[in-house]
Amino acid sequence: MKALVLTGVKQFEIQDLPTPDIAPNEVLINTAYAGVCGTDHDLYAGRPGSAAAVPPIVLGHENSGVVEAVGSEVTNVRPGDRVAVDPNIYCGQCEFCLTQRPELCDHLSAVGVTRDGGLAEQFTAPATVVYKLPDNVSLKDAAAIEPISCAVHGVDLLRLKPYQKALVIGDGFMGQLFAQIVQAYGVHQVDLAGIFDEKLQRNQELFGVRNIYNTTHESIPEGAYDVIIEAVGLPSTQAQAVAAANKGAQVLMFGVGPQEAHFEMNTYDIYKKQLTIQGSFINPLTFKDAISLLESGKMNVDPLISHELELDEVQDFLDGKIKGVSKAVVKLAH
Repeated sequence: MKALVLTGVKQFEIQDLPTPDIAPNEVLINTAYAGVCGTDHDLYAGRPGSAAAVPPIVLGHENSGVVEAVGSEVTNVRPGDRVAVDPNIYCGQCEFCLTQRPELCDHLSAVGVTRDGGLAEQFTAPATVVYKLPDNVSLKDAAAIEPISCAVHGVDLLRLKPYQKALVIGDGFMGQLFAQIVQAYGVHQVDLAGIFDEKLQRNQELFGVRNIYNTTHESIPEGAYDVIIEAVGLPSTQAQAVAAANKGAQVLMFGVGPQEAHFEMNTYDIYKKQLTIQGSFINPLTFKDAISLLESGKMNVDPLISHELELDEVQDFLDGKIKGVSKAVVKLAH
């Protein structure tokens, strides 16, 4: 089978690999689509994602496909089923797994990070992380279920109420997902701040965003929001998120910044405004919710997927040679 193998820092090779063997509890999947995201940029550059990727490794952790074969112990899917795969695999035995915080697992492994993933014509995964797709969810859209599930986990950590005013900072793919998800969870007003007029206007016209702010020339109102989701990961936008917080507000720091980055804030504001500042890591047990958001039509990701790539275009994309990308997926099945 053809696979894109990360062989070193910023080094890819398209290789012909043998079809992977499957254990009794595993599923062999013919890849349809694999999304490429910020985590892949980090892994390509030699930085860790949810875990460290050690070359040679096949990346691709946002995957959809069709089941080719199943191990002898697998009962939840069968050959021919259309599926999406949650990449994160928990040990089930550490303190965090045993106290219902599996996302913090001490022995986390992940498809496309610590084991070969979907940037290949076929890959394997434990049956416990393989989810059958509803008929009305396309394989292309299904490649977005993993990032949707990560956003759902962030929302699950918040206390959302219909009366609240919410602001999402960041008009990248994740910020645009949050703008839809927070509305789906019942918040009556969701605003969006970013730096691209086209993306901001699309979310206002298609996805119900009320107010938009292009922060290259507009200021976000201070003290105006009950819920703020920071989906960029820069010190400047993190400071904007705190400044936008009303009394009693919740601030979700979702954006992944450089490991050495810091931002400054007035600690008295945390006290006086009684702020909650919350981190969010990966997607524990949120895949079903993510699938249901697509199945119900409460989320529409198709307009956000701007590019379908071939395997041999992935390196150019990660090197920044392909411009104007909202979200890129790699098409494996032809």
